[in-house]
Amino acid sequence: MNSSTAGILSIILACVIWGFAPVYYKLLVSVPPFELLSHRTLWSFIFFFLVLGVKGQVKEFKSAVFSFKGQLPIILLASVLIAINWFFFIYAIQTNQTTEASLGYFIMPLVTVVWGLIIFNEKLSVFQWFSVLLAAIAVCILTFGLGVPPWIALILSFSFSIYAVLKKKLGISPIVSVTGEVFVLVPISLLLLLYFHTGGQGSFGSAWKITFLLALSGPLTAAPLILFSYGTRKVNLSTAGILQYLNPSLQFFCAAYIFMEPLSKWHMVAFPLIWVALLIYSWVGIKNSLSLIHISSPRDRG
Repeated sequence: MNSSTAGILSIILACVIWGFAPVYYKLLVSVPPFELLSHRTLWSFIFFFLVLGVKGQVKEFKSAVFSFKGQLPIILLASVLIAINWFFFIYAIQTNQTTEASLGYFIMPLVTVVWGLIIFNEKLSVFQWFSVLLAAIAVCILTFGLGVPPWIALILSFSFSIYAVLKKKLGISPIVSVTGEVFVLVPISLLLLLYFHTGGQGSFGSAWKITFLLALSGPLTAAPLILFSYGTRKVNLSTAGILQYLNPSLQFFCAAYIFMEPLSKWHMVAFPLIWVALLIYSWVGIKNSLSLIHISSPRDRG
């Protein structure tokens, strides 16, 4: 198996884990969202720190987190954003709004394009502008049809897209940075868990199944990130970008066919608009990638 194939398979496996994550969180519907978020943070830190120990990157982690200039302010802001994203994803699953969660991750790449324009002054082509416009129209249709904006989708897409922008500013590996992010959140998580358990409401230890699933949140958070980080180093960005759509597609599958969430007529109009926008966006990405490969070809340079 060549490195490119291994990279593609790694990204696919990561997206499958992320895509079917709603099934896992549905099994923990009896656990309050804040308690579940606290366990995910705590067990993720433990698992990530063990991974850093195996890879010999503990020193890099300490340097990033305990330096009060440079990386730390970005890590602090990133930790807030990832906590918001994780909480509302858990909340969406537990309140039967998986469809809206998948919508958030479908429109996230298009929101990221807008941040690239605003923050990095990146230029958008006519087709990219059209993609963003279609996504905006889809959100407006849902807002008009449902009477309220799709808040969960918007919070998920905006929190994760800003998080992705911040990650571009970090000069450390993804595993080190996310370990730092959850480390910052650990004290708050411990206080919340202490609150739940002293009040007699703590879920950990109440039943072996719940206890096992809560501890499993660490590996389930870390494994896909490690796989995705490995995969993106082996394939070009356009390939990785297209494969990422497997994640919200599987979430949508969970919502429609496993959880049997109802789809309104407004969703039936909005989702195809977003899918068309993503097709156009992906086509532009592939076209640009192929152009770069053609320009850098030794034969063409000769």
